Amino acid sequence: MRRDLPHLRREYALKIVIVLLLLLLFVLCWLRIDFRRGQKHHIQKNHNRVYPKRQGDLRLYTDGTDLFAELFRDIHQATQHVHVLFYIIKNDQFSQHFLDLLMRKAKSGVEVRLLIDWMGSRIISKRMIKELKKNGVHFSFSFTPKLPYLFYTSQKRNHRKITVIDGEIGYLGGLNIGKEYINKDPKLCPWRDYHLKITGESIQDLQYEFLTDWYTATKEDYRRSDRYFPQQQPGSMQHMIVPTEGFGLEETFTRFIHKAKHEIIIGTPYFIPSISLLEELRKVLQKGIKLTIIVPFVSDHPFVKEAAYRYFRILIKEGAHVLQFQNGFYHSKVLFIDNHLCDIGTANFDKRSLFLNHEVNCLIYDPPFLVEVAKQIQDDIANSTTLAESTLTRPTLIQLIKERIAYTISPFL
Repeated sequence: MRRDLPHLRREYALKIVIVLLLLLLFVLCWLRIDFRRGQKHHIQKNHNRVYPKRQGDLRLYTDGTDLFAELFRDIHQATQHVHVLFYIIKNDQFSQHFLDLLMRKAKSGVEVRLLIDWMGSRIISKRMIKELKKNGVHFSFSFTPKLPYLFYTSQKRNHRKITVIDGEIGYLGGLNIGKEYINKDPKLCPWRDYHLKITGESIQDLQYEFLTDWYTATKEDYRRSDRYFPQQQPGSMQHMIVPTEGFGLEETFTRFIHKAKHEIIIGTPYFIPSISLLEELRKVLQKGIKLTIIVPFVSDHPFVKEAAYRYFRILIKEGAHVLQFQNGFYHSKVLFIDNHLCDIGTANFDKRSLFLNHEVNCLIYDPPFLVEVAKQIQDDIANSTTLAESTLTRPTLIQLIKERIAYTISPFL
């Protein structure tokens, strides 16, 4: 009998392993089915709004300190309403200062709405939310997970950063609310980003996007309320607001790339393109068009650098220039084509922005403004170094393992 005990233990352990493996297989299958069906349902239920080219005035900010000084001043001067959407609001002194400003405006009688992504701003406390509501701020989280597609909805993000003030002034771009965005985090300092202040005709488009997201979150519909859409005078710069909702961005980027005849510059903190976009970039290189990609040297998330290496190997071999920004953290989202058009906004050049996130970009055609953007991009290039070929051709074992993991989870990075 005693001789059988080791055999019985091994048999029992084997059964446990089999059960655990079957359970893991079931969970993985459920996650895959949930995600695919949820994504299909989302695409069938929604559509990307297409806005016409507008005339307005744009101002580019590349430093958070300057941007937020202007944004805070405009909010302070608001008389009717302030609509704010951010992906991230941190639990730090700068974030508190921002929220205090919103509460003061609400208490003064200005209508204030604050919409934040449930995951990106998960650190905000229940006490703070209660205080915001107590002081008159209309508050909601965006994209909380919901049945029946629990895994898919848990992965969706509202990555937009929109502010609309009195229906007359708008902001969009890459900056969120937190100390790192005003160069107070030594690990990511200085923070390099592109953010726009907009006035003119397209404010109605930004307002509509905010109110659509607000309706999705709260079921309160103000999209037909004239008081949020005052008549605006056209400005001198031609541009277009381009919103996407987890689909359509791949086609948008492809159209931009097809317009190139001489040069494409991509600035992004995360370079994880779809197979289709990768092939489009390879075709560009085969035509002799110059391709420059600017990414950060310092990473703010695990695995994003390793996820990009697979694509960099292919593109560098075919003639692309990959540069790593050295002067702080590079968070800009810019696509620059032939000095003829430029795309600035919230979307990264990665699978999450392409297939999951809600994003909003601004396509700009104005020649003088493009000259200004080109100067900023040249500054980025001057502060960058070429990605070392040895990093890609002679990876360590640990790096190869990290690359394998990164590739597997790349749609969710």
